[in-house]
Amino acid sequence: MYQTNMYEGMLAETVTMQGHNGDIINAYMARPLGSGPFPGMVLIHHAPGWDEWYRECTRRFAHHGYVAISPNLYFREGHGTPEDVGAKVRAAGGVPDDQVLGDLAGAQRLLRSLPYVSSKVGIFGTCSGGRHGFLAACRLKGFDALVECWGGRVVMSKEELTPKQPVAPIDYTRDLSCPMIGLFGNEDKSPSPEQVNQHEAELKRHGKSYEFHRYDGAGHGFFYYDRPAYRQEQAVDGWKKVFAFLEKHLRG
Repeated sequence: MYQTNMYEGMLAETVTMQGHNGDIINAYMARPLGSGPFPGMVLIHHAPGWDEWYRECTRRFAHHGYVAISPNLYFREGHGTPEDVGAKVRAAGGVPDDQVLGDLAGAQRLLRSLPYVSSKVGIFGTCSGGRHGFLAACRLKGFDALVECWGGRVVMSKEELTPKQPVAPIDYTRDLSCPMIGLFGNEDKSPSPEQVNQHEAELKRHGKSYEFHRYDGAGHGFFYYDRPAYRQEQAVDGWKKVFAFLEKHLRG
C-alpha cells in the first residue's frame, strides 16, 4: 500500500510494434519504473478512436503496477485527430475482426518479450474494445484475465454479421480460455440488459469462470469522465472491482 514517503515513477511513450500480417503499427505504452517483474495488460480502444482517454487509461494501469500497451487499431486508416480517424473507420463499417486479433496478438507478444514483464498478461477493453477483448480471450491463447466493459455486439443477430465481423463473439464462448470480469450499465442499449443476460447464460452453460457487475443509473460508457455518460459512483466502484480482479488473477 502506498505511503507518502515512497518514490514513484513511470515511463510512457508512443512505440511501434508488429501487428497483423507483420504490419508495423504504433501503440501507446506505459510502465512503472523498476526491474519488475510486472504483469502486462493489453488495452483495446473503443469505437470513438485511439484517443486521449485511452492514453490516460494506459498510464492509469501503469500507475497501478502494470506494463500496459494500447495498440492503434486504426493505424492503417491514416492519421489525423482521433475523432476524425474514428469517424472514418465507423463510416467504413469498422475494422476486420481478424485484423484486430492479429494486432492484439502482436501486442501480447511484445509484452511477453520484455524482461520486466511477468508471466501474466491480461486484456481490457471498453465498448467495441470490450467486444474485441472477449473475442481475443476466446480465439487467442495466452491471456490470463479479461476485463470486458460494456462490450457491444458480443451478441449479434444474423442480420448484423458482415464480412468484417462474420461471427458473433458469443458463439466462441466455449473457447474462452481465462477468467473474466464484465461491467455493464443497466440503461445501456448496446449491450442491452437482455443481451447481457444472454452473454451470462452462455458463460454459465459452458462452465466458465466469470463475474458480472451491473449498475443501475448507468448507461453506455460510464467510465468516460470526459463525456455526459460518466457516472461517478458507478465508475469508482467499477474501477475498484477491475483492479481487485486483476490483483487476484495476475498477481495471485
